[in-house]
Amino acid sequence: MGSWPSFIRDLTEQMPLILAGLVKTLQLAGLVSVSGLLLGIVVFYLTLSRSTYIRNAINAYISFFIGMPLIVLLFLMYYGLPQWGVRLSPFTVALIGFTFNVAAYNAAYLKTAYNGLDRSQLEAASAQGFNPLQIFRLITLPQVIRLSIPALTNQVIANLKDSSVAFLIQYTEFFARVQELAATNFQFFKAYLLAALVYLALVSVIVLCARAIERRYLIPA
Repeated sequence: MGSWPSFIRDLTEQMPLILAGLVKTLQLAGLVSVSGLLLGIVVFYLTLSRSTYIRNAINAYISFFIGMPLIVLLFLMYYGLPQWGVRLSPFTVALIGFTFNVAAYNAAYLKTAYNGLDRSQLEAASAQGFNPLQIFRLITLPQVIRLSIPALTNQVIANLKDSSVAFLIQYTEFFARVQELAATNFQFFKAYLLAALVYLALVSVIVLCARAIERRYLIPA
């Protein structure tokens, strides 16, 4: 087992690359959290469609992407699509794959919250002349988002942790750089312990922010 001084020396030498990887991790996790929420809202809205065909198609989308392991989806896009002449960068594959996956989960969270709403207020709004889109935008969406705050913030945490699988499609995020550090000196325990502590610190920050948001916006039971 190598000594800590040698590990610290290698860590210091590779720190610029590791920090660059950390920035890429935060970038990916932040973007997919936003894009996944926005697409999830669209998907959730379509689950309320009066058309049976649209509802069935959207429910199939949700079931497919929740049931599909994320790593399989990423591999299918990154390694499979080139056989059909479609080549995407690792970041593009990660962004699209994560977005579709996260949107399915977020739509499911929003739909669960919607099922707990008092429908009388929606009926009252309809009687007042509000069209379906206005009811959704002004009444339904604000409430279901507030009710879903715990689930949505937990999804953000999952996005950060799941971003570590992107190194398997050659996206050089934080964990990929830690892998390179470990391969340099073969001190795998120290390298992975460092990764674990960094992820733990980032998750702790998200949890603190999430709790503050919950206290401010969560609808009391």
